[in-house]
Amino acid sequence: MNYNSTTDKKIVVSAAQAISQGISNDGGLFVPMEIPKYSEEDFKAMLKMDYKGRAKKVIADYLSDFTAEEVADCVDNAYTAEKFGSENPAPIVSAKLNGNTMNILELWHGPTSAFKDMALQILPYFLTKSLAKKYEGKEAVILVATSGDTGKAALEGFKDVKGTRIIVFYPQDGVSPMQKCQMTTQEGSNVDVCAIKGNFDDAQTGVKKIFTTPEIIEKLQANDKLFSSANSINWGRLLPQIVYYISAYCDLVNKGTIKFGDKVNVVVPTGNFGNILASYYAMLMGLPINKFICASNSNNVLTDFINTGVYDKGRHFYTTMSPSMDILVSSNLERLLYILSDGDDQKVKSYMTALKTEGKYKVDDKIMDRLSERFFGGFCDEESTAKTIKELYEQSNYLADTHTAVAVDVYAQYVEKTGDKETPVILASTASPYKFSKSVLGSIIPKDEICGSEFDMVEQMNKVTGVEVPKPLAQLKNKEVRFNNVSAVEDMPAYVLKTLGID
Repeated sequence: MNYNSTTDKKIVVSAAQAISQGISNDGGLFVPMEIPKYSEEDFKAMLKMDYKGRAKKVIADYLSDFTAEEVADCVDNAYTAEKFGSENPAPIVSAKLNGNTMNILELWHGPTSAFKDMALQILPYFLTKSLAKKYEGKEAVILVATSGDTGKAALEGFKDVKGTRIIVFYPQDGVSPMQKCQMTTQEGSNVDVCAIKGNFDDAQTGVKKIFTTPEIIEKLQANDKLFSSANSINWGRLLPQIVYYISAYCDLVNKGTIKFGDKVNVVVPTGNFGNILASYYAMLMGLPINKFICASNSNNVLTDFINTGVYDKGRHFYTTMSPSMDILVSSNLERLLYILSDGDDQKVKSYMTALKTEGKYKVDDKIMDRLSERFFGGFCDEESTAKTIKELYEQSNYLADTHTAVAVDVYAQYVEKTGDKETPVILASTASPYKFSKSVLGSIIPKDEICGSEFDMVEQMNKVTGVEVPKPLAQLKNKEVRFNNVSAVEDMPAYVLKTLGID
């Protein structure tokens, strides 16, 4: 199977090349030229498999230039019980809030306590194998823009991986204290971390610009290096995320929660649109999904887009208690537009150009109709996020992080607006509550009872709730800070070249 660019169908590459490059030379994103379709027999066969078996099946169908042995090696090394705490890295927990039953898909049991581990533990294996096929002898320079979770998960995944260097940029005041601590204490000989004076969108735009600047690309080529990405613009990031929606459905059937063939709704808290897009690809492959419920925080650009067909980034940027969704430019929406326009690359290009030059675009009626048919968009403000954390804890004894709480609240909005509480729901829980201790603790006990450092709050929340602290987070307390670098947005290219030792 080959891949083409969302903005120029004439650019066709292999899976290995798509993963190695991360982004197309024309600035478009790589998408599969065909989508595997699964029959009833295929899904029933997967019911009998464990998570690794399902992952091998799905991944092999998209990475046709990888052998079965190579795919198995990637999967078996990525999803170990040692890294994820059990043989099933994505367990489902049932919880109720105000009469609504939710199947909560916990995606944060990996080494950095965030859903990004599900993709970023396997991406280094994809990348090293892809480089060996296409770019032997070259070093991959992985640039990452992060709103908090991707950075640490990418650093952990690529730490000391031969043939790679990784540089992570994060907004100086736009991540939680725990997320910052995770990144600035990162170990490894091939890692670098830098704060930028700006928000996540500034970081993401800066990284994309570096990727597509010919002078910088030429300098890297002259030094036997090439850029790659660990952000969800890289197909190698998105592909593993398709697996956990298919696996969750299989688990619900095996548990007897649903019958095979029953439709489900999927609820995803998202800023960059990758996590919900993965579930959309699962539906295109044959998974019976009814509605995609897209949950945003106060940065509700996606909510407005789904409801009006207008994407307008020209709005106030809020720094919220769910910082991983503090995003106004949702990169992966480009891939959905490509699908909904029946692969009209020129139309997608015109939308992306309008976004760059005018800050907004409006989709045509056909795309809008298809969008409305499948997607529901809602957003949750700070007050409602805190209220949801408190109520969910009181009613179900379930401690949710801030992003998961946004999803729970928006799901309640969906039920209220549509009356659809009968369709079973898979709700993506994206991070451990301990990554956002101050906000979560402040939602369940009076704020004046909270004091001390981030790690004091972790201990206090553990005492109050009895919920176990993930070991990697507990161990951060005594780690030494290695990275205090800060850069202006316009200086990011120079920072990258200096870090790589290139004049």
